[in-house]
Amino acid sequence: MTTEARTRDAQSDGWAKLWENDESGLWDRGRPSPALIKFLDEHPFRETLLRDQGKRPLKAFVPGCGKGHDVALLARHGYQVWGLEVSQGAVDAANENVKAQLKNSGPYHAQVVLGDFFEKGYESQFGPNFQGFDLIYDYTFLCALLPEMRKGWAERMKSLLSPSGVLVCLEFPMWKPLKAQGPPWGLKGVHWNLLADGADGLFDESGNLIANGQEQGVFERVVYWKPPESFEQSRGEDMISVWKLK
Repeated sequence: MTTEARTRDAQSDGWAKLWENDESGLWDRGRPSPALIKFLDEHPFRETLLRDQGKRPLKAFVPGCGKGHDVALLARHGYQVWGLEVSQGAVDAANENVKAQLKNSGPYHAQVVLGDFFEKGYESQFGPNFQGFDLIYDYTFLCALLPEMRKGWAERMKSLLSPSGVLVCLEFPMWKPLKAQGPPWGLKGVHWNLLADGADGLFDESGNLIANGQEQGVFERVVYWKPPESFEQSRGEDMISVWKLK
């Protein structure tokens, strides 16, 4: 097993133990993200997100979805949604919550599955003709990963998106210094460093991001928006960024 794989396993085991010990209250806010609600309801880009609705099923993915509040929200907007979690306890809790939230919402497809985000085994649950997601949403997933796992996060996001799909990131925490201990790890500038510049999302001893060239990444940012409302933990500094493949 490689050092990278051991790091991922240790990370997954740590989160699984928190679920087993019923400590999800450390991160669960009990409802969908207010920022995502505002974005889907009010931002002009919503027309682009839903332009093919009614022509074909739109598929969305929420890795590290917690109890699935945002999974249910996206399902109410017409997406077929899959969430991903690292322990069976988390998956069971999320599916129970999603079912309860959508019980009066009519037909929907919303399911949380078990898997390691960086592996491919769980992709078989997305259907026989899976060709990538139309939308992937990340809120508190990247900030939970060790900094050395960030490059793998960006590469995996690329492989999971359809050619016309978008990655929607609620960038948090933006107020926390990059060198400060996580999780959550500070992410100010990290998304651009990873996705637009194609760097590793790592920082030097002074806490400055290390760049390897300007805009050499495979993603292009098409929206950068300050939501009018977000969770209190954001300290008013959250940003929503939307990325598409070049």
